[in-house]
Amino acid sequence: MRRFLFVYGKKVAGLCVLAVVVCGAQAQTPAAPAASEYVRAEVMIPVRDGVKLHTVIFRPPGSEKSGPKLPFLMQRTPYGVDHMTAKAIASGKPLLAASGYIFVFQDIRGRYGSGGQFVMNRPVVAHDSKSGVDETTDTNDTIDWLLKHVKNNSGKVGVLGISYPGFLAMMAGIDAHPAVKAISPQAPMTDVWMGDDFFHNGAFRESYGFDYVQELEAQKDDVVADSKEDQYDFFLEHGNFAGAAEAAGMTKLPTANKFLTEPTYTKFWQEMAVERRLSKPEVPTLEVGGYWDQEDMWGTQAEYAALRPNEKPNDPLHKVFMVLGPWNHGGWARGPGDELKSPFGAVTFGGEKTGEFYRDTFEAPFFEFYLKDKPGFDLQDTASFRTGENKWHRYAVWPPVEGFHGARAYLEPEKKLSFSEPAGDYDVKAAAYVADPANPVPYRHRPVQSTYGEKSTWRPWLVEDQRFVTGRKDLAAFETPVLSGDLTVTGDVVADLFAATTGSDADWVVKLIDVYPNDAPEGQGGYQLMVAEEILRGRYRNSFTAPEAVKPGEVNEYKWSLHGVDHTFLKGHRMMVEVQSSWFPLYDRNPQTFVPNIMVAPASAYRAETVTIYGSAKYPSHLDLPLADGAVLP
Repeated sequence: MRRFLFVYGKKVAGLCVLAVVVCGAQAQTPAAPAASEYVRAEVMIPVRDGVKLHTVIFRPPGSEKSGPKLPFLMQRTPYGVDHMTAKAIASGKPLLAASGYIFVFQDIRGRYGSGGQFVMNRPVVAHDSKSGVDETTDTNDTIDWLLKHVKNNSGKVGVLGISYPGFLAMMAGIDAHPAVKAISPQAPMTDVWMGDDFFHNGAFRESYGFDYVQELEAQKDDVVADSKEDQYDFFLEHGNFAGAAEAAGMTKLPTANKFLTEPTYTKFWQEMAVERRLSKPEVPTLEVGGYWDQEDMWGTQAEYAALRPNEKPNDPLHKVFMVLGPWNHGGWARGPGDELKSPFGAVTFGGEKTGEFYRDTFEAPFFEFYLKDKPGFDLQDTASFRTGENKWHRYAVWPPVEGFHGARAYLEPEKKLSFSEPAGDYDVKAAAYVADPANPVPYRHRPVQSTYGEKSTWRPWLVEDQRFVTGRKDLAAFETPVLSGDLTVTGDVVADLFAATTGSDADWVVKLIDVYPNDAPEGQGGYQLMVAEEILRGRYRNSFTAPEAVKPGEVNEYKWSLHGVDHTFLKGHRMMVEVQSSWFPLYDRNPQTFVPNIMVAPASAYRAETVTIYGSAKYPSHLDLPLADGAVLP
């Protein structure tokens, strides 16, 4: 589950000694305190409407009476804090633990030991009365209490968190308390309809929404949904989400009810969207995300994009920074980060320990600089680990501009992917296939376990070798010739399809894939690694708030972002683009007959339809790719 407290990190018997980059040089840090050296306290902190929030506080012994005044480093979470220990802090954040902080962990309202009612991704509200509460007011009220009641504090607060706690960290940067001096939203849930947990461009993330809502809303603490049935069979058997939700007895859970009754981008979902609340950075903000994040890859870049244009020039106190790396959800916070491995594929990073490098070079120095005025944080804007080449790069802005140019990779007949503009009449077809909702394309190898179930392959599924589906007849694959030189793609990749269907609705899934040579070492011959991928539900091609049917047989343009990439397709590899119309049960099946609400679509609406992708001068289906200058085109 999304349990991202300080329970990760490299554990070393007794003490933990790491190195941190300070002003470009390696400097040895002192040993982290032994677990017994932190003193634990539990308190119930009252907030403005009388609710009390369960909070656990750790600090070095004696620091309340003597020694330097210490800043707070806080994480708020819906996943429970009772299990937190000093040992977890020392192993998970050794550099910060060695430096000395007052660590604060809090159950948000309605979860675990805290009072009040839990609301999923509680929207920001007006703060004009005691009843006007949200995560920003709970954060600010907590800080007021800490500053007053915790002795010998420095009056400075940092907030961080991954996933849902990442959303909560961003809340600390909205109407920020004056004591908040730095925040780090990491893989933050930002817009759960547009591109994070529950929907992507209108397509419903069925298996994830099904499991996660039961975990958070069916009880006050976590109970993982763990069915032993192949979830592909389960969701297929129950037809639509309404049938699956009824079978699980979850139709009255608040968010599940919204799935069923408001599947479109309504006011409910819009008010939850964090990026709509962001203007200039109120405090220094370090956004962190992974290119293979299976849950919240969208939020990191969306928040950065909302904040970056509104920075105050040359003002480090109103600045957003971003670090992007080759990680799955939260992967930067645990382990060395030298590979990302699933039972069905693995990608390695040339021996680079990307997780350790991030923690030592960016995260710890960020908080040390803004909370303790220590030098060592020298990131100017964005750092990204470029896979394939396997090197860190720093950019003045994201997506980077200098050193890159736009290019188009065109989908052409005979499975060709070309960088030359197509010629020919308007009716030239690049490919066609029959998409059958009765036999949808699986998104990972079967059996598909429950999201966080026992032996689930959910966490690393984005690096699964795509050959397990590439041979299917209900998708289209386009490839370049073998590359004669390295081809680097850095920035936002955009799919732009011209296509038709015999139905009145359709889903469009596009994957950008790196195809390894057959003689690649370490058993990776022929490996098909996804480097970007995303879905668009056809009914939302013109508007996310006003879905409309597709006219059967009519050619329409479908254009959407596959998000950020920083990857080198190496000489000898090939670039592949794959198009399909289902991705199950990660996304619910589109019946391919337009109905007002797919969540309750009748069985009669699910029909096999023929999909046609065009590739001509008039209808040039392609991907927009930001290429590094000097790239050798195939």
